Amino acid sequence: MRTTAYFSLTAAGLMLMLGACTSSKPPESAREAPAETPKEAAKETAREEAKPEATPPATAGKAPLTYKVKFDTTKGNIIVEVHRDWAPLGAERFHELVKDNYFDGARFFRVVPNFVVQFGLAANPAKTKKWDHAIKDDPVIRTNKLGSITFATAGPNTRTSQLFINTRSNQMLDDQGFAPFGEVTEGMDAVMHIYAGYGEQPDQGAITSQGNGYLTANFPKLDYIRTATIVQ
Repeated sequence: MRTTAYFSLTAAGLMLMLGACTSSKPPESAREAPAETPKEAAKETAREEAKPEATPPATAGKAPLTYKVKFDTTKGNIIVEVHRDWAPLGAERFHELVKDNYFDGARFFRVVPNFVVQFGLAANPAKTKKWDHAIKDDPVIRTNKLGSITFATAGPNTRTSQLFINTRSNQMLDDQGFAPFGEVTEGMDAVMHIYAGYGEQPDQGAITSQGNGYLTANFPKLDYIRTATIVQ
C-alpha cells in the first residue's frame, strides 16, 4: 500500500485529509469547524492472510448522468443522488464501488462534530486492497455544502475509496480540491445520528489491514452500512 506525504492545507483542509482516519459525532451549528481536513491516512501493508482480489478495471463503462444509491444503515436508509457532470471521475469510481458491493458491512469510522461523517474502508481488507488504485482529481465545480458527498484524499490525485458526507457547509474545502459528486436527498437525519462516541480513536492503518475484525473487537458500537445498492 502506498505511503503518503501530507500536503500543506488550511486547518479545515488538513482535518479532512488526516480525518479520513478517525471519528467523532454529529454537528451542532454553534460549534467551530475542526482543525483538519478529510484525508486518507498513510496506509499500512495488509496482512499476508488478506489475499488481494483481482485488480479492478480502469473503467467499467460510463456511469449514468444521474443515479441514486441507497445505503441501508444501522441508523436507517440514506439516499445519495449522484451527478456525473459535477465530478465525472468521482461519480464513475463511486458507481464501480457500489456495483462491486464494496460498502456492504463497512463502518462509519470517523465522525467529526459539525464537520463530516467519513467511511469507505471495506469490511474485508482484501476488498480495500483491490480498490487501492487512485483516480485523478476532478475540477471542483460544486460546493461542499451540507449533505454533499465527496472523496477524501491523501493529497493531489490520490482518491481511492474513502468518502465523507458534509454535516455542515464546508465551503473552505472547495479551494483545496475536494470535489463533491452528489448529495444526500433522503436520510440526512440518519447521517446526523451516526454513532460518534469513539472520537478519533479508530486507526486507519489497522482498519485497512484487518477490516471489521479490528473494528468489531475494539469499537463495537460503530454504525455501519448493511448494503449499498443503485436504485435508479
